[in-house]
Amino acid sequence: MSKRGKRYQDALKQYDSNAAYDPKEAMEILKKIAVAKFDENVEVSIKLGVDPRHADQQVRGTVVLPHGTGTEKRVLVFAKGDKAKEAEQAGADYVGADDLAAKIQAGWFDFDVTVATPDTMSVVGKLGKLLGPRGLMPNPKTGTVTFDLDRTIKEIKAGKVEYRVDRYGIIHSVIGKVSFDAQQLGDNFRALMGAVVKARPAAAKGTYLKSVVLSSTMSPGVKVDVQKAAITVEK
Repeated sequence: MSKRGKRYQDALKQYDSNAAYDPKEAMEILKKIAVAKFDENVEVSIKLGVDPRHADQQVRGTVVLPHGTGTEKRVLVFAKGDKAKEAEQAGADYVGADDLAAKIQAGWFDFDVTVATPDTMSVVGKLGKLLGPRGLMPNPKTGTVTFDLDRTIKEIKAGKVEYRVDRYGIIHSVIGKVSFDAQQLGDNFRALMGAVVKARPAAAKGTYLKSVVLSSTMSPGVKVDVQKAAITVEK
């Protein structure tokens, strides 16, 4: 196991890493211990009581964070004709069809989110092995296969994020930057937690929210009291 750096070790001395804190207090601790020389992402890891091996226990969806993530998303849209014009007017960074598919097949992935109209999925489907492993494949379940390009693109630009449980039953998501104030981080945290709680599968038994941990890009994790996190969502 690799030895952690001095900054990481110093951060651990500033709080009890075994304690679970109120969400607001956890965010205050995180802002204090995040001392990297760049504006770090603030991330949430949510351990769920689900078995992702079963299709009826998958947890996946999207949520618009009230204050965005602090990072501009580069949106690529597969569309043709009038829908291509709509995508351009809505602020898409790249718009096309076969031309974009050729660039991707050649190894180009200079974008963060892929959106496609249903009539271009015959083109996009051939890119599944390239886009899928990178989390860039458009999917109807996350609203990225749609004819409503104007709304979809504007939501993504405004801070819409996708969350998805991994094979270990954990959801990882960015909820902002260390430079955000406590109110902004709190609002984004509540929005994400609320969406995850509402997405609980009917097949999930027992405790649904197992643990919640906040961290920044370079900091150790700060545990959040699960019950207080749930109460925060209800407010």
